Amino acid sequence: MRKTKPKKRILTPDPKFNDTLVTRFVNNMMWSGKKSTAFTIFYDALDKVENKVQERGIDVWKKALNNVMPSVEVKARRVGGATFQIPMEVPADRKIAVGMKWMIEYARKRSEKSMADKLASEIIAASKGEGASVKKREDTHRMAEANKAFSHFKVS
Repeated sequence: MRKTKPKKRILTPDPKFNDTLVTRFVNNMMWSGKKSTAFTIFYDALDKVENKVQERGIDVWKKALNNVMPSVEVKARRVGGATFQIPMEVPADRKIAVGMKWMIEYARKRSEKSMADKLASEIIAASKGEGASVKKREDTHRMAEANKAFSHFKVS
């Protein structure tokens, strides 16, 4: 185990919306260090969202992200030779990270032509409370609810 916790890296806000959350999302979406390509995909997706929904793209994206972020999750814990799935409250930083990763993962699995189209569709679906990433959150919450009986085995 490591001695000290690593320092939090300070992210620079994105050029268009001046928001560090956008930079964090783009960093998660980026492949092979191609950050400018990832920014282009993200901004194109938000433009497509604006055209379809007639609202500000960044607002729809933030609403979608809030709909995807989990509040509880299960963690495996061995107690007396048996492994139990123990429901745990998700820390704020991890909520955002997991929500972003799910949204990107399920956007990539969609069948549209370009990544911008896929991401736009996933953002719109998630903002309405639909889509695969929201279903993933529902499943995670359901699993935590089903294992509520083991919540007294708290993970330290």
